[in-house]
Amino acid sequence: MPRPTATPEPAPPPAEAVGPLIRGLAVLRVLGAADGRRSVGDLVRDTGLARSTVDRVVSTLARTGYLRVEGRDAVLAPRLMELGNAYLSACGLPDRLGPLADALADRLDESVSLAVPDRDGVRFVAQATRRRAMSLVFRIGDLLPAECGAPGALFAAEWTGADWERWRRGRAADPAGSRFPAVPPYPAADAAGSFDRRAADARRQGWSVDDQLIEPGLVAIAMPVRDGSGRAVCAVSVVSHTSRHSARSLGEAVLPRLRTTVAAMEAALSGTAEAGEGAEAGGLSGGATAGALSEGTEAGGLRGGAKADALSEGAEAGALSGGAKADALSEGAKAGALCGNAASGGPAEQAEQAVRGGPAEPAAPPPDGPAPDGPVPAAWTRASKQELGPEFVESLARGLTVLTAFDRGPRAALPLTAVAEATGLARATARRSLITLEHLGYVAHDGRLFRPTPRVLELGFAHLSHLALPQIAQPHLVALVGQVRESASMAVLSGDDIQYVARVPTVRIMSVNITVGTRFPAYATSMGRVLLSGLPAAERARRLAGADLKPLTRHTVTSADRLATVLDLVERDRYALVDEELEEGLRSIAVPVRDRAGRVVAAVNVSMHAAGGTAEQATTDLLPPLRQAAERITADLRVAGRYGRLARE
Repeated sequence: MPRPTATPEPAPPPAEAVGPLIRGLAVLRVLGAADGRRSVGDLVRDTGLARSTVDRVVSTLARTGYLRVEGRDAVLAPRLMELGNAYLSACGLPDRLGPLADALADRLDESVSLAVPDRDGVRFVAQATRRRAMSLVFRIGDLLPAECGAPGALFAAEWTGADWERWRRGRAADPAGSRFPAVPPYPAADAAGSFDRRAADARRQGWSVDDQLIEPGLVAIAMPVRDGSGRAVCAVSVVSHTSRHSARSLGEAVLPRLRTTVAAMEAALSGTAEAGEGAEAGGLSGGATAGALSEGTEAGGLRGGAKADALSEGAEAGALSGGAKADALSEGAKAGALCGNAASGGPAEQAEQAVRGGPAEPAAPPPDGPAPDGPVPAAWTRASKQELGPEFVESLARGLTVLTAFDRGPRAALPLTAVAEATGLARATARRSLITLEHLGYVAHDGRLFRPTPRVLELGFAHLSHLALPQIAQPHLVALVGQVRESASMAVLSGDDIQYVARVPTVRIMSVNITVGTRFPAYATSMGRVLLSGLPAAERARRLAGADLKPLTRHTVTSADRLATVLDLVERDRYALVDEELEEGLRSIAVPVRDRAGRVVAAVNVSMHAAGGTAEQATTDLLPPLRQAAERITADLRVAGRYGRLARE
């Protein structure tokens, strides 16, 4: 049972805010705080929304592929991470500074983190962890109280009086720290009592220490990484345990190399961004706005009320205020607002994602979001609305696509026109979504440019970034078994064997009895041959030369030359079928699962009794749905593995 989270009393939404987008994001926040799973009844209670509203939000998010429904539960799906990926891409910190953090972790043999300020907290954006019995368990996207940890004191060293007053009000309103579910029940009161002193020390020293502020045993040293204007863009922390270091000895051991790394990070930022832009992309809350941001040719700001906005909003029936009329307007009554806006392109993330399936005609969209080579989001949402009717909240889906528009790499601060073009939305529709997202803290603007903030990561990113390969694959295997009525599995290569990491058996009197953890010789299995065929040529040849090819049945291939030929065919055809080579009467067919770089990282298969039909029938009937399942797993891996490190087991 997750800890309930207290939230400050929200400010009333602007008149033009999109009510369904506000309500949909409330559902996602609750799911993110609950580690990705909540019953629909619990969502009703936690959000205060009507059951019918929650049902429609869940139906819409399931359609977009951001969650799935399992019985009575709504469960976050890896594709939701594309929202957090858009922020991480726009801020540029993991891409530009992550390799330097990895190198520092390797040199020191300690965990290293990058964190950015997020209101009165600190949010992680990159992690380079060391695997030990006592190791760091915070995840990318986790939010910590500013006073609990070394980075917060560094950011507080630059706070204004208003920032300190906001922090004190938040601390008084939530003394138990329930808004920070990533940390244990609130740490010692000393963390808050000594915060102003530690912030002053950080300002004077240029670095900060965490001596077991979060929990006993955890110690850390942090330094700020500054942009060209001298503002702290992020903080880099080296984290250890008291079994290895005291806070003092950790500082003595790591500060020289930490200073060198910070200098390299600041050089990396200055080499790719104008002064001030790195900090803005990094999502700094409060403080001065970035300089040198080009205002382009945008006709007006978000709230500027320029004539261009007024003209483009003429097709809209009126501003949303959150009531029943607002729902009706936002979900399709504004027919003119979406007509004729199917501009080419779409969110930049589409170029990175695997094909998700679905026909080319917009009238029949796929069940989990638009395909990257299919219609732009505006056309896809219209088609989904036509198919699902009131169960699809079009304005919610449109608002979420606005966040993905920022996935254009570092310095991805965009004018309104660029957001509208990237999403295929009418300019007025994109504007109202941006107003809503800014009200909720997910978008900020400087002049005529808009950027996502670190708060986007609260939408389930921390939970989803911690999923391992089998957890990502399991729901797809369940769906596959329901479709083909045969057992399905996933395996990875482990030495000369395959090792099962996920398994969904079919329900039959006679079934194949294999469990997770089972190992078989790779050469005699369909998944093993897929995995071997995905190795570099030299590595494959080396393995074949040293393989002990024993005959497991009278059908087993035991010739190295013949097996090499078979693997060449598997690589060409992108599947392997093994018929009674591992065990008499057992047939299986397998296909590869690939990572973002196209490397084969796992294989999935369907296994069956050979008496159930011919090998040709198995290929005809099972290969297409098996490939679709593998493509969906691959698509999830590409999203989930973009900034996170996926565990194999």
